[in-house]
Amino acid sequence: MRASHHFLKPEEISFYKPLVLKYALPEATLFGTTDQNKLTGFIGLRGNKVEMLFIHPDYFGQGLGSELLNFAVKEQKCSLIDVNEENSRAYQFYLKHGFTLLSRDELDDCGKPHPILHLHLCQKGL
Repeated sequence: MRASHHFLKPEEISFYKPLVLKYALPEATLFGTTDQNKLTGFIGLRGNKVEMLFIHPDYFGQGLGSELLNFAVKEQKCSLIDVNEENSRAYQFYLKHGFTLLSRDELDDCGKPHPILHLHLCQKGL
């Protein structure tokens, strides 16, 4: 998370971490990729929404994010995702894969000043 959420201060990571562990992870269905039994990335889904997508920094640029997103869209019928506006790399990744902006919230779900972009898939599949 630190590699993709560089905009978060250490104290903000400390604030969000227990929330992610207590609420976000248990509420999502998780799928992952591995290399020699080492977790290289994972995607969390809830209904037709991608709740989270993380790739270990050692595996950036190897297509794992695309593989996981493709699985979510084609196999799990996901068409929605939220992304932090400050995470421009992730936003560009989703745009490249056919998602478009639906709306923007100035604050995140916790009321923090980290704008959230709500995206939807505007094409069938990747």
